[in-house]
Amino acid sequence: MTSITTKAYAANEAGGTLSLGEYDLPPLGENEVRIKVAFCGICHSDLSMIYNEWGISQYPLVAGHEVAGEIVEVGKQVADSRLGEVVGLGWHADYCQACYSCNSGDHNLCSKAQPTIAGRHGGFAEYVQASEKSVVRLPQGVDLKSAGPLFCGGITVFNPLVEFDIKPTDKVAVIGIGGLGHLGLQFLNAWGCEVTAFTSSESKADEAKQMGAHHVINSRDESELEQAESSFDFIISTVNVKLDWNLYLSTLKPKGRLHFVGASLEPLDIGVFNLLSGQKSVSGSPVGSPATIVTMLDFAAQHNIKPMVEMFDMSQINDALAHLKRGDARYRIVLQADF
Repeated sequence: MTSITTKAYAANEAGGTLSLGEYDLPPLGENEVRIKVAFCGICHSDLSMIYNEWGISQYPLVAGHEVAGEIVEVGKQVADSRLGEVVGLGWHADYCQACYSCNSGDHNLCSKAQPTIAGRHGGFAEYVQASEKSVVRLPQGVDLKSAGPLFCGGITVFNPLVEFDIKPTDKVAVIGIGGLGHLGLQFLNAWGCEVTAFTSSESKADEAKQMGAHHVINSRDESELEQAESSFDFIISTVNVKLDWNLYLSTLKPKGRLHFVGASLEPLDIGVFNLLSGQKSVSGSPVGSPATIVTMLDFAAQHNIKPMVEMFDMSQINDALAHLKRGDARYRIVLQADF
């Protein structure tokens, strides 16, 4: 396989403006596929990488890990039948395929998993390539234009439902109604749960109900939180800011779980006795495995679950990133390739 040149938008320094350039992709591996990007979502993780908030960024950096497009070339060990498939690619572009996690189907927990935008070029580009194992076909009923965010935000909030055996009879709550939270409300409602939204924005209350919340609690009103004591079986936090976690723990029933999917950099201030007294749990999870992504996509298609997206042309990428950074996105941003 020969290498090719792709047009892409890259940051050349931490926090730098993205500029259009041409970059060489390495020869396609035997188990890899090459995707022509049609759409690519923008996620806060892209901002974190562009600004090197996690200390792992390498420049020039081509971010973008919510890819939707068509397979245009396959490696020697990939079945030719994958040519022309309409697919998505999320946070991981490859896995080691040899560790206990991979052999157990938990590829997302592989310690050697290769992020799509770390050490390789991501989807703010004309082409992107990845291991066949990390690329998932889009089922009928999933819209190509809005599919990208399902491969990051969607699977991030869906994965805990499977991992922790959330039941349709459970009372659940979502903290933060943004890019992750608005999808969490939709999945949990379709799952059959009684759903409560915690939001600090009164303007989002009506939208939260439209997206699946049966109840809305103003998270800035401590009295409303206190009234919710011992109400929930499961709370999922999608925010990346520090909150009074002990207060939220008090809203859990005995054996309830406070689960984190928002990438907060602040340490958790939690009193151990708040866990012991009700045998409560605190946990976190990343994106899901390819198998769970398949399940998530099928569930989304069956229940007509879609991200609410704002569309920008790829050439407007810096405007789109600024829109996200200001917190103005309602609720995910998707770029349409216009190279």
